[in-house]
Amino acid sequence: MGTITAASVIDKAQTVLQDATGVRWPDAELLGWLNDGQRDVVLFKPNAYVRNESVLLAQGTKQSLPSGGVQLVNVVRNMGTTGNTPGRAVRIVKQEMLDARVPNWHATTNDAEVQHFVYSPLDPKTFYVYPPNTGTGYVEIAFGAEPPDTSLGGNISLDNIMQTALIDYMLYRAFSKDTEFADSARSTAHYNAFLAAVSGKSSSEMGANPNVQAPANPRITTQ
Repeated sequence: MGTITAASVIDKAQTVLQDATGVRWPDAELLGWLNDGQRDVVLFKPNAYVRNESVLLAQGTKQSLPSGGVQLVNVVRNMGTTGNTPGRAVRIVKQEMLDARVPNWHATTNDAEVQHFVYSPLDPKTFYVYPPNTGTGYVEIAFGAEPPDTSLGGNISLDNIMQTALIDYMLYRAFSKDTEFADSARSTAHYNAFLAAVSGKSSSEMGANPNVQAPANPRITTQ
């Protein structure tokens, strides 16, 4: 969650709109667009709002994200049968590899501890675990989630760095409003700026990703 208030973001948008008193575009209307913008950021960049939680697994292999989840980011580790006992690391595995080596893996003996997980971005709210779980095991997962709406007196739900993108989104909606003040050219320009900011953030993250420089098979010593 950011530390910038929704009211301050709205004030900056109203300055550009030359509507400091909120006559043409009331605060409540801009707030609605701000909240829409936060959700659209996550639509294009699911890791813009990430939750990290210990979750109880369902019995079997098929698992679903908690309420509000939009895309799995990672299954990190086992958390025991209480949800607060860190345990074995969980590794991702390609489904075709698991299917080839253990064709009946969906029907093998249940276990409370997870070794591997399978995930497809084509079904972003679902993942599978191996071995099938007993329904008593917890794992720590990271997942992109729908950001909660903010209020005028509250802080934005996304990181502060997304403030400019959110302002551009509000300006896009404001200038496309079906009134005598509609300006399609400015609306399109601000929407393109919004998209560029979100996609640019994703590109910069890829370049700064520590995993890019990590060796595939590092020499690890145990203590």
